[in-house]
Amino acid sequence: MSAFTESALLKKLSELNTSQQSIQTLSLWLIHHRKHHTIIVQTWQRELQNVAEPKKLTFMYLANDVIQNSKKKGPEYGKEFSNVLPKVFAHIGESCKSDKLLGSLGRILNIWQERGVYDAKTIADYRGRLHKESSSSAAGAAGAHPVAATGNGNGNGTTKTPSDKHSKVTDKSEKREKRKHEERLSKSKRSRTSHHATAATPIVEPAAPAAEPENGHTPPYLPLGEPPEPEELIKALNSIENSASSDALVRERIAKLPPEISEISCISKLEDKEKAKLLANQVNEAVDLLNDYNARLAAEMEQRTKLAAMLRDFQAEQKELLAQAEQRLDEHKKKLAKMLGLQKEIHDHLSNLPDLTQLPDVTGGLAPLPSAGDLFNTLH
Repeated sequence: MSAFTESALLKKLSELNTSQQSIQTLSLWLIHHRKHHTIIVQTWQRELQNVAEPKKLTFMYLANDVIQNSKKKGPEYGKEFSNVLPKVFAHIGESCKSDKLLGSLGRILNIWQERGVYDAKTIADYRGRLHKESSSSAAGAAGAHPVAATGNGNGNGTTKTPSDKHSKVTDKSEKREKRKHEERLSKSKRSRTSHHATAATPIVEPAAPAAEPENGHTPPYLPLGEPPEPEELIKALNSIENSASSDALVRERIAKLPPEISEISCISKLEDKEKAKLLANQVNEAVDLLNDYNARLAAEMEQRTKLAAMLRDFQAEQKELLAQAEQRLDEHKKKLAKMLGLQKEIHDHLSNLPDLTQLPDVTGGLAPLPSAGDLFNTLH
């Protein structure tokens, strides 16, 4: 992974886009260089204030990814971002008017609150700063316009201003986005529940809802989940080996259950009360056995669903690390080729230098230089 410099960070931030690969790549790079978290977060804040409105949302998606995926490595980023986020949300609330941007940031705040990234009081402060401009504009407009008894009043001596309407539109947009978020969560839970009864392929619930696509474009990226550590993944894989579906003893007991307990026609063949009681006991024992085994299978299915999510996130991280390793390998290959070329040039230059062994021996000293008189006589 390339070394950290402020110029490299500025270059990467300028090249950042809304794609998953772009955000994940830069997020991993920032987490790798987390010892520089102070200057990274300060630079991120400064650049966010200078970029266009659409890219401010991309910067926030990047911060969201870094904050959530760096928790296992350490709390540095979470604490450092908490120092600048109040100013960032206030800046966006004052300078941005897009309902889409405000709604997307509202979803990020919902995710942070649900996952306990920041406490409810902090989230409420961020949300208040984000929508402060709308409420202050409404208050300023109400003070600037006198109370009207006629005209565009609402019949009770007050006047609705455009800022009031904008504030209500923003509040409605936020409520609408929150409602959509809750609906997506409930649908995902229903899908997972029905899957346990009807499907064989695990359904992986995304760790964060993505923004809905607009005009056919790919929605901005929100992280799927925090990649697990290898030890956690190995532990989860080992636990699957002792799962209910691999319990041969219980499966054999179920296979050996007598057919009388599942065939209704056998009831008519009962001859006395004792045989009926015996059959009832067998049925009750079979029901208990099957209920226990079904509960274990349901727990195993839930465990496999979580394992699938862990494998997905781990695979995504490893692919990204592999791509970065291949990039570093290419860089080193280019440096090696350059050094080999330089080595050849030095070798060729040395081979073209005169052979010092062919020069006369000057151990005893050089011959004295001729005097001026000797030179003058020689010329005449």
